[in-house]
Amino acid sequence: MRRSLVLTVIADDRPRIVEALAEQVRAAGANWEESRMARLAGKFAGLLRVSVEIGRADDLATRLRAIGDGLTVVVEQAADPETRAGQTLRVDLVGHDHPGIVHDISRALAAQHVNIEELETDVTSAPMTGELLFRARAHVRVPAGVSLDTLRADLEALAGELMVDLDVDHLDED
Repeated sequence: MRRSLVLTVIADDRPRIVEALAEQVRAAGANWEESRMARLAGKFAGLLRVSVEIGRADDLATRLRAIGDGLTVVVEQAADPETRAGQTLRVDLVGHDHPGIVHDISRALAAQHVNIEELETDVTSAPMTGELLFRARAHVRVPAGVSLDTLRADLEALAGELMVDLDVDHLDED
C-alpha cells in the first residue's frame, strides 16, 4: 500500500537541488507526483507530493533530510483526499502596489468561508510609467450555499476601495 507525502523544501538557490531531491525520491522507490517550485529572493522554495510504499516512507524522509548542503526538508503525511464540494473560481487582480492587498482580499474570501487553494503573486514595473504593479492570481473553492453573485459583488466593491482591477471567472476543471 502506498502513502502520499507532502514535502516542503528551502535552500539558497543553486543548481542541482531538484536533481538531488529527484535522486532520493527515485532511490526510495517513490513516485514524484506533483510540485510547485520557484526562486524567491535568492532562495529555492518548493512544495511537492510524492507517493511511496508505507514501509519505505521513513527511509525516504531520512534520505531527503540527509541531502544536507543547507537544504531544509519537511516531510508530512498527506491527508486523505477530501470531497471537493462547491465551485472553483479564478480570481485575477492587478493594481498599484501597496501594503494590505493580500490581507484585504483574503479576509473578504474568508468571511464567506472561501478556501484559497492556489495563490501566485508578484510585483512588476508598469510598462509605460515604471510604477510598481501588484498582480495576483488565485484559485479559490467556493462552498455550496455561498451566493456567487454576492461574493462577486463583495469582491468588486473591495476592488474599488483598493483601486485595483479584479476579474472573477469560473475555472475549467478536468
